[in-house]
Amino acid sequence: MSEATLALVHAYYDAFNRQDAEGMLALLADDVRHEPSQGAARIGKAAFADFLAHMNLCYAETVIDPIVLANAEGTRAAAEFMLDGRYLVTDEGLPQAAGQTYHLRVGAFFDIVEGQIVKVDRDEVLLDIGYKTEGVIPSRELSI
Repeated sequence: MSEATLALVHAYYDAFNRQDAEGMLALLADDVRHEPSQGAARIGKAAFADFLAHMNLCYAETVIDPIVLANAEGTRAAAEFMLDGRYLVTDEGLPQAAGQTYHLRVGAFFDIVEGQIVKVDRDEVLLDIGYKTEGVIPSRELSI
């Protein structure tokens, strides 16, 4: 595995937990493609910055114990983590915010080029329903 890629993804989540948008943006390529768990894909740092501002307004989230894996070339990485959150301000198309909390197991996938993140994909949620294995569903199919 590429140590530089592992460090890059960990730095991304460290900045996320600090709500450090500038720190996150510094790790991204100018033409980053962001495929979030909700909504359409966004292209470019400006669109990603807008997304972060919106998320930080509506949600307070913390990534817990990320496990990051990368291929030997350092061009792809995956992270699995628990996400603790609180729903702060009503988001369009969702139920009224009333401080609801959530605890989700999440997977995210990254493409890396020349030490920068060029794609972030968080389109799936891992579900643990108490059986021997977990299930993976598209996050758009999850309702809380």
